[in-house]
Amino acid sequence: MFEGPLTWRPLTREDAQASADLLNAMETVDGLGENYTAQDTLQELIDPYTDLERASLAAFDGDVLVGFMKIQFKPPAEEVHRVFLDGGVHPGYRRRGVGTTLVEAGVTAAKAVHARHHPASRLAVDVHKAEQIAGVAELVRSQGFVPVRYFQRVEHPLGDALPAVVVPEGLVLEPWSPENAGDFLATRNAAYRDHWGAAPMTLDAWQNKITNHTFRPELSFLLRHGTGGAAAGVLVTLTWEGDVALTGIRDAHFMVIGTRREDRNRGVASALIAHALRGAAAEGYDRASANVDSSRPFGGAGLFERARFVAARRFVRWALEV
Repeated sequence: MFEGPLTWRPLTREDAQASADLLNAMETVDGLGENYTAQDTLQELIDPYTDLERASLAAFDGDVLVGFMKIQFKPPAEEVHRVFLDGGVHPGYRRRGVGTTLVEAGVTAAKAVHARHHPASRLAVDVHKAEQIAGVAELVRSQGFVPVRYFQRVEHPLGDALPAVVVPEGLVLEPWSPENAGDFLATRNAAYRDHWGAAPMTLDAWQNKITNHTFRPELSFLLRHGTGGAAAGVLVTLTWEGDVALTGIRDAHFMVIGTRREDRNRGVASALIAHALRGAAAEGYDRASANVDSSRPFGGAGLFERARFVAARRFVRWALEV
């Protein structure tokens, strides 16, 4: 247990700027290419499925936030309720027990949140961190977490090597509009139904995480069975202006890519990705990116390799089954 002169309390919505400052300080050492504005961190703090009062903890040195943890639960859960434990420690305060205190508090908070919302399900506490962050593996292993999944961030430089858009016969591309907005969420939930660890997104979660200030409707598309027919697949693009301001690189991040089970193996995702890549290039973006579950049974990694994405970094999903 850390016994230094720190002040400990739950996070609040008023900590948005302090949270952005901490995450940006961590970025200078961890080098993940993730830069935050206060608007970005506020979006996480107002997540409807993050209980800050009961399930967060922040460490302050004076007015400076130097470490935090927060729990995110899922509104629906079946056999297993996968709770996310997120957090970080300022580089200047690492190796001093702060991280251990936060992880221990996080596991305790996860149990309390789980008991409150899904007591009939089994609990798994998940930590998702880039493999390159020093000390993470040692810390979470010491608390009983084990690696259960691997993910890759893949990137496309949006040069001349853009894949051709080949739309499967009988399908039509359709951009986002206020009229079809509900179809985007419905198609995401249908497509992700058998993805590992996924759960249906509620409308308020979708609005908080997807259609917020980072959403790029002009680069978000459905592939539909004819005009007015059922959607076969979906792609949604986000962009973080904090990254643009600090790096000068405009990145079109394909946050949601999914194909309904009955439409798989027809080239739906390939067509959506190719169309979005060409759209991003035309809009002046420098790069496109996505996060890929390396263990997915639906050919995720191969799909992006064929579209000429390259691996940038790997993430590990650690889990503690309670």
